[in-house]
Amino acid sequence: MHFIVITGGVISGIGKGTITSSLGYIFKERKFKVTIVKIDPYLNFDAGTMNPYQHGEVFVLADGAEVDLDLGNYERFLDRDLRTDNNITTGKIYRKVIDRERKGDYLGSTVQIIPHITDEIKRTIRRVGEEAEADIVLVEVGGVVGDIESMPYLEALRQLRLEENGRVFFIHVTYVPMLHSLGEPKTKPTQHSVRELRSIGIQPDAIVARSEVELDDEVKKKIALFTQVDEKAVIGIPDVSDIFTMPLYLNGSALPGYIIEKTSLQKRDDDLERWKSVVANIVGPREKVEIAIVGKYVDLKDSYISHEHTFMHVAGKTGVGVKIRWVNSETQMDDASSLEGVHGILIPGGFGSRGIEGKIRAITYAREKGVPILGICLGFQLEVVEFARNVLGMKGANSTEFDPETRYPVIDLLPEQMGITEKGGTMRLGDKKVIVRKGTKAFELYGKEEIFERHRHRYEVNPKYIDLFISKGMTFSATDVDEIRMEILELGGHPFFMGSQFHAEFKSRPQYPSVLHSALVEASARYKKISEKS
Repeated sequence: MHFIVITGGVISGIGKGTITSSLGYIFKERKFKVTIVKIDPYLNFDAGTMNPYQHGEVFVLADGAEVDLDLGNYERFLDRDLRTDNNITTGKIYRKVIDRERKGDYLGSTVQIIPHITDEIKRTIRRVGEEAEADIVLVEVGGVVGDIESMPYLEALRQLRLEENGRVFFIHVTYVPMLHSLGEPKTKPTQHSVRELRSIGIQPDAIVARSEVELDDEVKKKIALFTQVDEKAVIGIPDVSDIFTMPLYLNGSALPGYIIEKTSLQKRDDDLERWKSVVANIVGPREKVEIAIVGKYVDLKDSYISHEHTFMHVAGKTGVGVKIRWVNSETQMDDASSLEGVHGILIPGGFGSRGIEGKIRAITYAREKGVPILGICLGFQLEVVEFARNVLGMKGANSTEFDPETRYPVIDLLPEQMGITEKGGTMRLGDKKVIVRKGTKAFELYGKEEIFERHRHRYEVNPKYIDLFISKGMTFSATDVDEIRMEILELGGHPFFMGSQFHAEFKSRPQYPSVLHSALVEASARYKKISEKS
């Protein structure tokens, strides 16, 4: 088992996750068994309670773990499901160590960062690799070298290199700023970042230098000289138009071959032809539609990154590109003017009451104007609320999440969820079986009765109102196995009005896009053609 460790320097947000995912894909296509570990040094146990404005989207794994959004990229690029331990946090590590101490596993020793915390970090990384039977374990260290939170992890990885002689390769991703007044890139921040890394005993084997422009050979030579890295292992990567281009860019560089050479991995041919065809469609789609994403976190696009990537998957598969119109449901939905001219609407998931009425207005607009719409999770629930208010005449109908005293609680907790007080205790998380009913639009799209989809929600369609909804034209075309929880809805007589309680975007892959997102894009393309004719 070999380990490739990716650290970051100078500034955060320079694409370590994309580079890690891309390397994972490159080695997978060379027929290596690959898994990826993301280290998030924060003290939170997981990402589940974190504000999307601070940390971006919360991604959910098949086993129900709420994790960093980078895990979503890993799954999409590797085309395989990951597990809880693929995301290491300080909260998880400390809990394991404290649990061991309470059970007496340390036999009275004073529990310290070294060796107890660092040993637990190494043990977790190795266990992930062993359970995946991996040839290569990629380890991405969140944050920037020099952050106090990262120190135990870097120390553990320094020890790992000593223990796994010749099988650990360090890549340091840095930023080379362009000083436009002088017209040249500046390498000093990279030099200082590598010096910081070396001061704790880690000499990088390769440097990936992110920049606004292509770095010439003289700049790379200077970086190599001052960081003691082989010149051919200094890889300059300018900004790329989309993340799916990155595997092609990296594969064309010297980095994959250099890693194989230095770690004595078996040299294998690559085959990225399928990926090239996907990227070609993303970069140059044959046609484009405009779809509005109506949400309250649109000022930070990472909050809805899985939807954005899923639309790219659809483009890669079908050649129909999506231009996203970001609409703030809290500040831009006093009327429908923000939606004029769009060919489709997506209402994403979320928690809390802010922006809810704006989303409901967007749903009303789509239902009345015949604009294709897809509601996901909370979006699905609000489609139910909107229908109750404006079709069934239930004035003030709502979810008890937002109005506990509503006269018409069309969205509510189920009886078995009542009385649970632990945060997250009432959540339905991870892959669940969904039963699709024959003779519905959903069955036409999926072509089978049983599917497994990712969930992250607490409230459900209130069972006592379901028959009334059905009698007025709403179809619940999929349920859970007990037929208690409604999973997909659709509306007859509308070009495309659907919603899913599950997060279809979480299982979307570049070669296998989300069925519901694909259907929304196809419906939007039809709507566009009809609109242009009229």
